[in-house]
Amino acid sequence: MGPILQLQTQKGDQESRFQNRRHHLGALPYAVGKLGLSCSIFATVPVHKMGQMFMYDVYEAQRKQEDFDLFTLDEVDSAFDKITQLKYNQTFALKGKGEGISITPIPAGHMIGGTIWKIVKDGEEDIIYAVDFNHKKERHLNGCDLDKLLRPSILITDAFNIGCHQLRRRVRDEKIMTNILQTLRNNGNVLICTDTAGRVLELAHMVDQLWQNRDSGLLAYSLALVNNFSYSVVEFAKSQIEWMSEKLMKTFEGKRNNPFQFKHLKLCHSMNEVNKVPSPKVVLASMPDMESGYSRELFIQWCTNPKNSIILTSRSPANTLAYDLMTKGSGRTIELEIKKRVELTGTELEEYNKHRDELIVKKSLTSVLNGGYESSDDEMEISGKKHDIIMKK
Repeated sequence: MGPILQLQTQKGDQESRFQNRRHHLGALPYAVGKLGLSCSIFATVPVHKMGQMFMYDVYEAQRKQEDFDLFTLDEVDSAFDKITQLKYNQTFALKGKGEGISITPIPAGHMIGGTIWKIVKDGEEDIIYAVDFNHKKERHLNGCDLDKLLRPSILITDAFNIGCHQLRRRVRDEKIMTNILQTLRNNGNVLICTDTAGRVLELAHMVDQLWQNRDSGLLAYSLALVNNFSYSVVEFAKSQIEWMSEKLMKTFEGKRNNPFQFKHLKLCHSMNEVNKVPSPKVVLASMPDMESGYSRELFIQWCTNPKNSIILTSRSPANTLAYDLMTKGSGRTIELEIKKRVELTGTELEEYNKHRDELIVKKSLTSVLNGGYESSDDEMEISGKKHDIIMKK
């Protein structure tokens, strides 16, 4: 709640807001829906499209375990409707109070659509805002273009990875592969905790490629991806090849083979679907911090079996389950708070309906006494707005 409280105290006059990647979007629906943020918002096309999937998945994951009112799906849509979508290297001149200032999104690597923002004042200094960038090529993305960042007047960046020793990609991939093979051959399941629509694309592409290799010995095992919008995420990824690496684009143009047309990865949207996938299996699940979502549910279901393994793909904030596992390791007993929303039945349902009816009557009486009238139908109003989700046929 800390960042939300800070937003409430800093919601003054804001003219423009830049989104450089999807996991920086978390408070945007709240700021627009609850705080009335009305400034211009800019993002690349993939950040706009995949960012919606992130926020939809967060909402659904939270709603499955407890009441959640920080934002609604309609507020997510309202926030994203305000975004002006830009392409890489497209210069956009601001208007109003931003007159004379232009912005340009530059590829940042790390995530599809990830952006370094170049901000230029006419005839004056230029500012580079570069947070969460990667200068190295990745399996599905080019690295950031450092040649476009020569001698800025001001460089704004972060030092999040300054103390992190990063292994070479080949070494990391080999370690993941070894863990997967050892666990599956020991008749165990593998849980890979990842995000909804960002880094999961690289992981999904990598493991599906591994399964296609007949010499890998993996064809005898199952592979699945589960989040609330996995089908939509993959369909959107198929349409965004132009934002990915030159290698992927050449493969697509030459063989007309979309790299996200998975041959072995089964897309799931519920625990029921995951449980139907034959074991031993590898499951990519959201959320990466394991505080909610299918990664937490699968951990609770699988953690008591020492044959199973968990792969954490990112560093999580303190006071999260993933952080606890990463810092303290396995082979111990931990206490978990398990939350779950369940459908009311019998006496509990009757008591809830009675309490709800009393609140409706009380609200109606208050409205009448105040000289107005408010229909009780408003209590049951359901939004008819359609959300940007692709349904699997």
